[in-house]
Amino acid sequence: MPDAIVHAGESGLIQVWNAGAVRMFGFTEAEALGQTLDIIIPVNLRDRHWQGFHETMRTGQTRYRDGQILAVPAIRKDGTRLSVEFTIVPFAGHDGRMTGIAAIMRDVSARFEEVRSLRRQVAELSALQSPPKG
Repeated sequence: MPDAIVHAGESGLIQVWNAGAVRMFGFTEAEALGQTLDIIIPVNLRDRHWQGFHETMRTGQTRYRDGQILAVPAIRKDGTRLSVEFTIVPFAGHDGRMTGIAAIMRDVSARFEEVRSLRRQVAELSALQSPPKG
């Protein structure tokens, strides 16, 4: 599967790391398993991520239902950033208690950069077409 599939248990430790995750993030399965998701979450987003993760584990509820696609920055093993889109799949035991969350992720860095470039070009053209101020 070309997409990354990552599953973290209730403690936030990675339990599943497929070949797509190896290609996308650069960590081997052996390097990723047992690590926290911090290996792919930029430092400035970690607090917000863990607040949401722990709230979902506690309540079984998530703001991201029905296949809603999230878009966030992530980091590779070499420290470079990438843009990913993903959906999450919460897992619960027979008793209804949350046991973990899986994410299915796709690298959309090229599309993100293309859109950013087009927005820049539109802004430049708009500035050229605007009447001079003053």
